[in-house]
Amino acid sequence: MSEETPFDDDEIPDLDSVPPPPVLRRGQEPIEMVVRVKTEGMRLDHYLHMCFQDFSRTDLQEGIKSGSITLNGKATKSSYKVRNHDKLRVVLPEPAHDLPIPEDIPLDILYEDEYLALINKPWNMVVHPAKGNWSGTLVNALQFHFREQLSKANGTHRPGIVHRLDKDTSGVILIGKEEQTHRELSMQFEQRKVFKEYIALTVGEFDRDSDYIEGAMKLHPHDRLKMIVSTDADAKPAASYYEVMERFRGYSLVKVQPKTGRTHQIRVHLAHVGCPVLSDRIYGGRDSFRLSEITPTVSKDDDEVLLSRQGLHAFRLRFQHPRKGTWLEAEAPLPHDIRRTLDMLRTHRALR
Repeated sequence: MSEETPFDDDEIPDLDSVPPPPVLRRGQEPIEMVVRVKTEGMRLDHYLHMCFQDFSRTDLQEGIKSGSITLNGKATKSSYKVRNHDKLRVVLPEPAHDLPIPEDIPLDILYEDEYLALINKPWNMVVHPAKGNWSGTLVNALQFHFREQLSKANGTHRPGIVHRLDKDTSGVILIGKEEQTHRELSMQFEQRKVFKEYIALTVGEFDRDSDYIEGAMKLHPHDRLKMIVSTDADAKPAASYYEVMERFRGYSLVKVQPKTGRTHQIRVHLAHVGCPVLSDRIYGGRDSFRLSEITPTVSKDDDEVLLSRQGLHAFRLRFQHPRKGTWLEAEAPLPHDIRRTLDMLRTHRALR
């Protein structure tokens, strides 16, 4: 962990720079809020889910249908496209699931003070509890290690969570321990003042040593788990900068700096230019990578799975400390599976 001088620059919500809405809790008075969005046209249920992430979209849709959520004093529909200055009145039931239970799961803490922490998240760990993953998450581990020293600015079911990483993406993730610090860190993400750098192993070889990938993104029309690059009017601008670190026959090692923060952005952009992340089931069509794929002469007994998840690692995070004013930078070392894969590529697929 280092502290340094300021630098030039960086899922980012489409909210204006305004404080997040109050946390909604059972027995609380109805919440009245005014819509603030950069781009009009977002569905009402999507907007509410972004504001109140402790509640599923189904919960919110039921609230809209029952009339406990009103817009400009009237009943409305989930499909309504929100506009700036729309007035919402929100009353919702308590989330159906319990609060996260503290679990004694080891944490690799890269940096910690009384305001925030930086964690090296392992792959195969979900960031916060959700349907199908109520235990074993990063939040469960945080609850055990930090107890009550976690911000609730993002809701009681996501204590401390400022931003997210995909389940199978390893690397640096930022945690807020104090409420105002959490809000100011969130603002830095919204204003693209946080520098993020990822390292990826990809299938294929890039034409250039470095370049920008600019491709607006939207949800896939038929697959709710997938994003696509699109020229449609409702696609959101997205840009990523990549630089090739090492080349192999049929594979590449690159570092990527996302300039926006769309869901799955790096994975989508790399696949879009013909070099999908290695072992990426959704965007590359494969969920594992074996030694026999790069050296066919290996015996069956000596074959091994090199990667059983997507080869993507959040390597570096850099930002200004909201309380101390210093610039912090954290790096998460490459995990064993990516290092082992690199060793085998260097041995069997080095450029001659």
